[in-house]
Amino acid sequence: MSRIEYRIYVIELSKKVFTENSRFRNANPQFNGILECLYVGMTTKSPKERLKQHKSGYRNKKGHKLSSNIVQKYGVYLRPSLYNHIDPLPTRYQALRMEEILAKELRRKGYAVWYN
Repeated sequence: MSRIEYRIYVIELSKKVFTENSRFRNANPQFNGILECLYVGMTTKSPKERLKQHKSGYRNKKGHKLSSNIVQKYGVYLRPSLYNHIDPLPTRYQALRMEEILAKELRRKGYAVWYN
């Protein structure tokens, strides 16, 4: 049986998300418009496959939408230089924690960031 591993990934978003989405804007009061808008997530898929799922509005077999509306509308491309240093994680809990840590770290650096 193969062991599930969770990967952290970062997607660059169009800067339109900051002007058009009040929830995104309110989550990033520190943003000065210089750096990019980003989405940080975690997945058991490859980051490339996960981006495709977001962009297509992917739903699982039970009909639950597994894609982020923000990424579906504003996602541009992956930013591997911002996540390649993070090794795959063995548990969902660790991956969710790392997702939050990376998102907050990127916000401190001046990016506008959305994560779940």
